[in-house]
Amino acid sequence: MKRPRRRLIAGEDYIAAGRELWTSTGEVQGAVYRLLRRAVALLAILTPMVTGAADVAASAPQATVPALNQVEALRLSQGVIGKRPTDFTLLNRQGTPVRLSSFHGKPTLVSFIYTGCFQVCPTNTRSLREAVENLQSSVGRDRFNVVSIGFNQPFDSPQAMRSFAAQHAIAAPNWDFLSPPADIVGALTGDFGFSYVETPAGFDHVLAVTVVDASGAIYSQVYGDRVTPDKIGEPVRQLLRNAPVPQNAGIDDVIDRIRIICTVYDPTTGKYRYDYGLILEIAGGATFALAMCWFFIGEWWSRRRTRRGKASRLGNGGSESDFASASR
Repeated sequence: MKRPRRRLIAGEDYIAAGRELWTSTGEVQGAVYRLLRRAVALLAILTPMVTGAADVAASAPQATVPALNQVEALRLSQGVIGKRPTDFTLLNRQGTPVRLSSFHGKPTLVSFIYTGCFQVCPTNTRSLREAVENLQSSVGRDRFNVVSIGFNQPFDSPQAMRSFAAQHAIAAPNWDFLSPPADIVGALTGDFGFSYVETPAGFDHVLAVTVVDASGAIYSQVYGDRVTPDKIGEPVRQLLRNAPVPQNAGIDDVIDRIRIICTVYDPTTGKYRYDYGLILEIAGGATFALAMCWFFIGEWWSRRRTRRGKASRLGNGGSESDFASASR
């Protein structure tokens, strides 16, 4: 079988192929050149427009985000110490009216919250709950009150406050969640030295727990987003230690007062514990006092018996001498 003979490419074919390639390359170069000219022209048109828009944006007034003046807020918070807030009437979780004066007679911890907060208020409430539970083991469950007040009205309604309390598992009988009428929120927060500013994200407000004494006067402010047992425990314990002992005090009152004196805060565990060294000192002092009282009572009784014996002998001697004189 014969193989087909390959045709030799002549020089004219090379020349024709080169001309065709050159022609096609020129067309491509022309198209690219035209596109570049159009891009430059478009850029020349858009540049002034973009520059003008940037100048307008730069010259426009910048919107400022509201923020709390911390210095002024601290001044207002400290300025109410020693003052008694107005006896406002609020609603508890069940919608029942409650006057602030109903908490008089015991130290009271007051915190302001808003139920729409998703981070700061829940964190602060959880730390306050832990601190309250720790403090109750130190001073007793019925020795102080806790009140959380919702300031974002009308949204912090009694129903919202009830849901907030349930969400954080707070059911202590000495802890109330109160909802004030909208028209007294300004005066109420002002009486407690609580400042807040509404922002696009919610509220920027003071993070504090107000300690109120048994008479209803503000005793101190405890600041911070995380409340520790010692921060609220010390002012409450001071108020309880300095409180007068009731005339009809029972054994429970005496035990609670001893517990307040004999417990100290342990920073390593974050809890209150009994100071056994102090207990031994008190027991030793009490034993010494009893021993001294027993000694002085014994001395007094002994001297009294001696005086009575001498008086009796002198009395008997005088009677015999008078009888002898009469017989003679």
